[in-house]
Amino acid sequence: MAIDQSYSYEQVSAAVDKYSDMVRRICFLYIKNHSDVEDVFQEVFLKFMLHIDEFKNEQHEKAWLCRVAYNQCKDLLKSSWHKKVVSIDDIEIPYETERQSEMISVIMKLPPNYRQVLYLHYYEQMTIPEISEILKQNENTVYTHLRRAKSKLRNILKEECCYG
Repeated sequence: MAIDQSYSYEQVSAAVDKYSDMVRRICFLYIKNHSDVEDVFQEVFLKFMLHIDEFKNEQHEKAWLCRVAYNQCKDLLKSSWHKKVVSIDDIEIPYETERQSEMISVIMKLPPNYRQVLYLHYYEQMTIPEISEILKQNENTVYTHLRRAKSKLRNILKEECCYG
């Protein structure tokens, strides 16, 4: 099967430069395995390349990449191959500061649906309606997940501060 090469190499390269860290972080929040993250990363940008003419603007492009990254991670985790493989959880997640790295290690203790709304809202600075669209969830559900995530995070931090 021949791939339509109407895409611009510059467009794909610019998107990889701009969104690669975001896509990798989203994948790490789900998968926690470096080699699987790299596989999903490649799949996401391959799909991006195939759909490059469909984006209305940068915000649409970013939301689309988030959605595809989440879906690819879910697909990988549901696959029978992945269920039979032992994952390595002790990896170094690439963040700019030690504080970010420490926060992410605490966030990783939360359920995936809480991790994703926290990440998109606070790290990617997306609004609740944007997150709702990306995750294909009702806005009230996103608000509830965000509220519960903050509450659980607060409790975890209190426990670690006082007992850890």
